Amino acid sequence: MNQRTNIIPPDVEYHRVLAGEKRRIGRGILAIMLLIGGMMFFSLVLAAIAAAVNAAMGVDGPAANNPLIYATGMLSLALLIPWSMLIQRWLYGVKGASLHSVVSWFRFDIFGRALVIILPAWLVYIGVQYLAPGSVPEGIAWTNTNVLLFILATLLLTPFQAAGEEYGFRGLIFRVAGGWARGARSGLVVGILVSAVAFAFIHLSTDPWLNVHYVIFAVGTALITWRTGGIEIAVVLHAGINTLVLMMEAALRQDFQAAVDRSAGVGEISMILAPALVIILTTVVAFIITWRRGPARTPALPSQDGEGNPARSGMDTPLGRTAAPEETGARTN
Repeated sequence: MNQRTNIIPPDVEYHRVLAGEKRRIGRGILAIMLLIGGMMFFSLVLAAIAAAVNAAMGVDGPAANNPLIYATGMLSLALLIPWSMLIQRWLYGVKGASLHSVVSWFRFDIFGRALVIILPAWLVYIGVQYLAPGSVPEGIAWTNTNVLLFILATLLLTPFQAAGEEYGFRGLIFRVAGGWARGARSGLVVGILVSAVAFAFIHLSTDPWLNVHYVIFAVGTALITWRTGGIEIAVVLHAGINTLVLMMEAALRQDFQAAVDRSAGVGEISMILAPALVIILTTVVAFIITWRRGPARTPALPSQDGEGNPARSGMDTPLGRTAAPEETGARTN
C-alpha cells in the first residue's frame, strides 16, 4: 500500500515516525480498525478454544473464574505486540521493531530503572487498598489448584497482556494519529486524544469514574512515551499494577466476575486517586529527566558538526544511548 522502505525517518519524535507529506487519515483509521478488530478476533478464537477444552474436561462454572479462559484472555491481548508491528510494517512500510523506541530496540536499562522506582509505588498502593478495613469481601470457594493456576497465569501472562495494550495504543495508535497533523506539537495533541479515547473505548465501561481513570492513564503514559522516546516506562506502569492487583485478587479468592464488572456505579473517586497520583508523578519525573534536551528523537543522519564530529541525536541523554551512524537512515516517503 506504500513504498516498502523499511527505513526509520531521522531526527523525529516517537509519535512522528509514521508522519509523511500526506496525512493518510484513511490509512490510519484502517490501522486502528485492524488493531481493535484483531484484538477482538484473538479473544473470541482463544476463548472458544478454551471453552472447548473445558467442555471436554467436564469443567463448568462462570467463565471469569476459569483459569484457562482467564489465561487465553491475557494471551489474546499479548498478541497485540506482534500484531501492532505487523500492521505498521504492512500499512506504512516501517519496521515493527521501531515500536519499541526511537532506536528500534527495547531499552532494558530504562525498563530496569523504571521498575526499581515504580514497583514500590504500586506495592504501597496495593497494601493500602487491600489492608483497609472492609476493603476486601469474603472470597469464593476456589480450589487451591485454581488459586495456584490463576497466580501462575498472572505471573507469566499479565505483563505481556499489559505490554500488548501499550504497543497497540501508546505505540501504534499514538503514532498513527500523531501523523494526522502537520506539526509535531499538533500531532502530539491529536495522537494523545485519539489513543486515549480508543483506550477508554475498548474497556467498554459505562462508569464515569472508571473512564476518567482510563483517560488519565492513557494521557500520562502517552506523554511519558513521547518524552522518553519509547514504550518501556509505560509497560512498567501498566504491567506493574495489573500483575499485582490480579495476583492479590487470586490469592484472596476474589470473584473475578465482579472484578471485570465495569457497569455504571461500580467506580468511585477514591478508587482512582492513588493510581492517578502515581501516573502523574511518573509523568512529571519523565519531563524533569528530559527537560534539557527535550523529547527523544530517532537517530539523526551522520552529518558533521562545526568541529568535524558526527551530529548527535536527541537520544544522547541519560535515558538511552545514541545509535551508531550505520543504524540511521533517510526517509524516502
